Amino acid sequence: MASPATAAAQPDPRLRQRTIALVGLMGVGKSSLGRRLAQVLDLPFRDADEEIEKAAGRTVPEIFAERGETEFRDGERRVIARLLEEPPHVLATGGGAFVQPETRALLKAKALTVWLKADVETLARRVGRKDGRPLLAGKDPVQVLSDMANIRYPAYAEAEIHVETGESAHAAAVQAVLDALDAHLKQAGQ
Repeated sequence: MASPATAAAQPDPRLRQRTIALVGLMGVGKSSLGRRLAQVLDLPFRDADEEIEKAAGRTVPEIFAERGETEFRDGERRVIARLLEEPPHVLATGGGAFVQPETRALLKAKALTVWLKADVETLARRVGRKDGRPLLAGKDPVQVLSDMANIRYPAYAEAEIHVETGESAHAAAVQAVLDALDAHLKQAGQ
């Protein structure tokens, strides 16, 4: 029989039975935390934006520039629908995916949805370190993220699980997600 310390370190095997979809604003860590979460759970990791780029043969900023956000969101929904037909994995969605009603309905029906949250100033610092965010091009990140939060938070609030990641180190944030998933499973089992 496993010791309590060993048992606590092992994630609940039920977490490997359904895709776990991470939603939230850009810069919150959906991809970086998602990769680590997948590793801990021994699940494959999928990044919706990477899959969209593979399918389209161009980058997300190129798709936005050439086709516009509406066409991008339509392609994003098709890619996410395809990914949700795969065996369970951890899925990092784009920041706007869960805001789209059809995509949100797909994710809620076929995945366990987790809203990763952090304050806007933290997110602005994180996204300021990278180029390639078409919705931020030439704009003040704090203002854009604040506006996005006002629009997107009501949709994100429909996720089954909410986790505040803040300034946490990746290991602590992954543990917070695991704890929230475990609590969700325990509550669902009652």
